[in-house]
Amino acid sequence: MIRLLAIAAALAVAPLTAAAQSADNRLSFTFETGAETGAVMVALYADEAAYESGAPSRVARVDVAGGERAAVFENLPAGAYGMKAFHDVNGNGKMDVNPFGMPTEPFAFSNNAVGNMGPARWDRARFDVSGATAQTIRIR
Repeated sequence: MIRLLAIAAALAVAPLTAAAQSADNRLSFTFETGAETGAVMVALYADEAAYESGAPSRVARVDVAGGERAAVFENLPAGAYGMKAFHDVNGNGKMDVNPFGMPTEPFAFSNNAVGNMGPARWDRARFDVSGATAQTIRIR
C-alpha cells in the first residue's frame, strides 16, 4: 500500500492510447474529508493486476487546502477500475505511517470499500465505467 501511495504522490501519469479512449467515459470522485488541510492523493487502476501491484493508470491530486473536493478522469476506456486514495493532511507529499508501517493519515478506496488488515481487495473496490460515472468517497 505504501508503494501505491508513493506512486500517487509522485503523480506519474501513464498515457493511454487515443484509440482506447472515449470522450464519453468520464469518472469523478468527490471526497468527504475530516480536515481542511493538505491534499487527497488519488490513484486509479485499470485492472486487478495493476491494483495489486500498485501501478496506477492515472493519478490526481485534490488540493483540499485550496477548497477542491473532486478528482475527475476524462476520456477513459470503458471497463473495470479500482481507486486508492489517501489524505495527505500535513501536506508533506507522502502517506505518514507509524513505526509498524500502519497508516496514520486517512485513506479510502473506491466504492467506500474497507480492507481487512490491509487495503480493500479488488473485488470490493472494483466498479465499471461506461459513460459518466461518479462516486462520493469518505476518507477515514
